[in-house]
Amino acid sequence: MDKNNDDIKIEVKVDEAIAEGIYTNFTNLSHSPEEFILDFLFVHPSPPPGFGKLMSRIIISPGHAKRLLHALSQNVKDYEARFGEITLNTEGNELKKSPVN
Repeated sequence: MDKNNDDIKIEVKVDEAIAEGIYTNFTNLSHSPEEFILDFLFVHPSPPPGFGKLMSRIIISPGHAKRLLHALSQNVKDYEARFGEITLNTEGNELKKSPVN
């Protein structure tokens, strides 16, 4: 049976704590031949420098990483079309110089 992707519906159940979301201000990316690892951290802005906490780690396949890249790119374009260009502040804060490693 050949189904169009528009016909696929997935019911997603979300735990209340997960639905609240978490805040992160720093992301570290790494990969192996089989997977991409996205570490989302909260880095506290006051001393000691570099104090941070891993808030979430997401492990995805290379194919999913590429689909995520395209989806995120399109969403940033849509956001900027609606709200204006996102500017990256790189002055005065070492963490802002390389938010994604």
